[in-house]
Amino acid sequence: MIATTTMEGRDTYLGNFAQFEAESPRHSWVAPLRRAAIASFSELGFPTTRNEEWRQTSVAPITKIPFRRAPKGANGFTAADLSRYTFGSDDCAQLVFVNGYFSDDLSSLSALPRGVRVKSLAAAMEADRILLEPHLARHAGYEKDAFTALNTAFMTDGAFIYIPPAIVLDRVLHLIYISTARKEPAVAHPRNLVVVGAGSQASIVESYFSLGPGVYFNNAVTEVVAGNSSTVDFYKIERENDEAFHMETLHVVQQRDSSFSSHSISLGGSIVRNNLNVVLDGEGADCSLNGLYVIKGRQHVDNHTMIDHAKPHCNSRELYKGILDERSTAVFNGGILVRKDAQKTNAKQTNKNLLLSREALVNTKPELKIFADDVKCTHGATIGQLDEDAMFYLRSRGIDQASARVLLTYAFANDLLASMKVKPLQCQIDLVLLTRLSRGHENLIDAGEAGRVEGIL
Repeated sequence: MIATTTMEGRDTYLGNFAQFEAESPRHSWVAPLRRAAIASFSELGFPTTRNEEWRQTSVAPITKIPFRRAPKGANGFTAADLSRYTFGSDDCAQLVFVNGYFSDDLSSLSALPRGVRVKSLAAAMEADRILLEPHLARHAGYEKDAFTALNTAFMTDGAFIYIPPAIVLDRVLHLIYISTARKEPAVAHPRNLVVVGAGSQASIVESYFSLGPGVYFNNAVTEVVAGNSSTVDFYKIERENDEAFHMETLHVVQQRDSSFSSHSISLGGSIVRNNLNVVLDGEGADCSLNGLYVIKGRQHVDNHTMIDHAKPHCNSRELYKGILDERSTAVFNGGILVRKDAQKTNAKQTNKNLLLSREALVNTKPELKIFADDVKCTHGATIGQLDEDAMFYLRSRGIDQASARVLLTYAFANDLLASMKVKPLQCQIDLVLLTRLSRGHENLIDAGEAGRVEGIL
């Protein structure tokens, strides 16, 4: 029998859990969940490249580093520092976490409608148990995924968002996760739960940044429940430093006539894995998944998505784009499952990749599993380089080669960015992307604007 998991590094986390459990309240209702999850992790171990789901992504560098939970504290991070990581809109409520722990001083949660709960998960575990218990760790399964099991075992803090029925939230909810430089490799396990009631609407941004260099590991899990006829727009911005490891599972459950859209933007990190699972569990549900990964050096980004059409008359659209330079590598594995009773399904999946270097490598694997006969499903993938005819056209109009290269690369990503509804966020990502593409050719963008984003690239 071929082993698909490894026990290397497992004992470090088991030892950490023993200490963690000793420090945690034993009467807590989440204690049995934590123990069940660590038991699953102990049995699973970390996945290896012999596991089909991890064949193109080795987590060996993570297993070999003895990560420890970061101590609580802002480590000198101030509100002035925070301004670099927001997108400059007053119509925004912010929950800020430093090294995985909620910071009340840095957060801003005023002027929310009555009944809306936006708070740290640590505070909600006791105060809002009746709202949490039906959903927390009930959707993102930890029985077969080692990283989800590890997160569930150590879940301590994160964001809890509850929006009651018939509320149209006109303020963007921004969850900001800051990792600060430390002498020793640190790990955080952010846990987020979002419950949106029937007929409600919300826009949520989840951002991950680093403050300075250093090796650290963010292992996050987010669960989203979209009630009947609700609308949820979800954005994830990952801009870790080049030494960081980032794993996240986003699990979404959609009920009847609900609408869910997501934008996943990956710009940083050494090894990044984004798992996105959406279950269309009510008739008439609709989802739109968009992703962009822009990487260089030896960065590795792995996007795994699964859209589960569990009920009939549901629609899904998926568009992921990658821009790879130097010796970076990427994986796209997109699955669509249409169950037997999910008739009248309409699903489309597309992955497009632009390679800027001969050494860049991408593995793309779109998959369809269809068990119904009255469906419309398509999928496709492309891998290519900059269009030589388009380059010639721009050069013939007097545009130099460097500028033409930047313009065509930016145009490749622009349609995906243009679909972002939170315009201040779109503008910020636009600027970050243009600055990154223009490095070495600073004359292509305003020097002042380039300097403004230099600290957050």
